[in-house]
Amino acid sequence: MAEQPRALHTAWTLHPDRALPTEPTQRAIAREIYSSIRTLPIISMHGHIDAGAIRRNDAFGDPAELFIIPDHYLVRMLVSQGYRNSDLGVQPRDGASGSLVAETDHRLIWRRFAENWKLYRGTPTRYWMEHELVEVFGITQEPSAASADAIYDQLSATLAEPDFRIRALFDRFNIEILSTTDAPDSDLAEHAALAAEGWGERVVPTFRPDGVFYPDRVTWRAAIRALGARCGRDITSYRGFLEALQERRFAFVAAGARATDHGHLTANTTPLDAADAERIFQQALTGPVDATTGEAFAANMLFESARMSMEDGLVMQLHPGVQRDHSAAIRDGYGPDNGFDIPRPVEFTRALQPLLTAFGLDPRFRLILFTIDETVYSRELAPIAGAYPTVRLGAPWWFLDSPGGMARFRELVTETAGFYNTSGFVDDTRAFASIPARHDLARRVDAGYLAKLVGEHRLTLDEATETAIDLAYNLPLTAYARRGAVAPAATPARTQAESTAL
Repeated sequence: MAEQPRALHTAWTLHPDRALPTEPTQRAIAREIYSSIRTLPIISMHGHIDAGAIRRNDAFGDPAELFIIPDHYLVRMLVSQGYRNSDLGVQPRDGASGSLVAETDHRLIWRRFAENWKLYRGTPTRYWMEHELVEVFGITQEPSAASADAIYDQLSATLAEPDFRIRALFDRFNIEILSTTDAPDSDLAEHAALAAEGWGERVVPTFRPDGVFYPDRVTWRAAIRALGARCGRDITSYRGFLEALQERRFAFVAAGARATDHGHLTANTTPLDAADAERIFQQALTGPVDATTGEAFAANMLFESARMSMEDGLVMQLHPGVQRDHSAAIRDGYGPDNGFDIPRPVEFTRALQPLLTAFGLDPRFRLILFTIDETVYSRELAPIAGAYPTVRLGAPWWFLDSPGGMARFRELVTETAGFYNTSGFVDDTRAFASIPARHDLARRVDAGYLAKLVGEHRLTLDEATETAIDLAYNLPLTAYARRGAVAPAATPARTQAESTAL
C-alpha cells in the first residue's frame, strides 16, 4: 500500500529513541548513556558562523534565509533533482549569465523545499531539519505542499521574537565555545568587539590560509596584496610572506584563536628548499604558475604551518581530498563553493611523513586529521593517530557526518586508535540553528556504539558513560587547547552529579 501523507491535524513529534540501536538490550543501554550527555555544553570548534552576526545579535530573517539559501547540503539535493541554485535564492556572481536571477519570493523558495521533503528521507539533512523544526521552533506539522504556507507563517512569527535572535539561541543551545573560520587578512574587529562585551572566550577565530597557499589560483595575487595591506607593507619575497603569515597568526592568537584550518587537495607536506620556494613565489607574482607547481608550494606551506604552530601553539587542522567546484558552470554562475564539491581518494602515510618526521613527536605540536575517504580510516589514519602523540583523528566530516558514517568511523578506528586519540565532534556548519541537531545526532550515534560494547561485556556501563562524556565534551576541549595551555579535563558539575547517580 502506498504511504499516506500525515494528516494535517496529527501533531508531528520526534521519537525519543531516534538514531539509537534497534536491538532492545542495546537500545536500553544507549538510552542510559545518552541521558548522561544529552544536555552537556556544546563545544563547536570547527564552523563557519559569521562573528559579525553574533556581535550584532542578528535576527534570522525569514525561513528561506535561515534554513535553505545558506545550506549547501539542502540546496545540493534540490539541485540534483533539477532545480537551479538561483531557484532556491542563491545569488549569481557578478557578470554571470543574465538568465541566472536569484528568486526573491522567499515563500516560494520555502514551498519548493517543503513539497520535496521526501527527497531527504534517509539523509542527515532530514534529521537536522526535523530537530530544528520540532525541538527548536515548535513546528507540529511535517513539511509538505499542503503545510508549507502554515509552517512558513509560524516560523516567520517565531523568528521575529527576541528569544530567537542569535545570542538568545546561543545561550539556549548551551554553546560553551564556537569557532569561526577567518582569512589571514581579516581585521578580527568583530572578535575584538565581542571580547569587549565578555564573549572573547565564547566566540574565537580560526586561521584559514588556503587562499595564499596556492599560487596557481587566479585569486592568489589579490590575496597576497590583501595580506600585505593588513600587515602594512608590500609582500615582495617569500621570506616577507612567511613573516607576514607569522605576524597574522600571532594576531589571531591574541584574538583567542586556538587552531588553523587547511583544506588542501592532498595531504602532501614535502618541504621545498628556500631557494625553490622563493623562485615559485617570484614567478607567481609576475605570471602564471601551473597546478603541479602550485601543489608543491602548498605542500611546502603545510610544512611551514606546522613549524609555525611550534612557535605560536595553534592546533593544526588538515582536511584534504575534496575536488572543489567540480562543475565549471556552477562555479562561473554562482562563484566558488556552491555545492559541487566531490570527494577524492587521499593518501596520508607517505604524504604526512615529512611533517611528522620533523614535528610528530614534539609536545608543542598538535595535528587533527579529517577525511571524507573512508578507505583510509583503518589502513592509515588510525595507525598514525595510534602511534604519534601529536596526532588526533577529527570527526566524520562533510559527506560522512551521518548516522552510518559516524558509526563506521567508530568501528574502523577504535580498535587501533581507541577513543582518546580522536578529537570529538565538529559540526562544520554555516547554518547556526543546525548546531544542536548535529551534535545531538553525534551523541546518539556514540551512545549506540558504546552500548554495543557494554552489551558485549567489553566495557562496563560506568566506563561507557565516562567515555561518552569525554567524547562529547572533554576531548574537543583537550584536542583544541593551544599547546602549553591547560585544557579543562573534568566533567561539568551538573553532569558529574548525574554520572554519580548512575
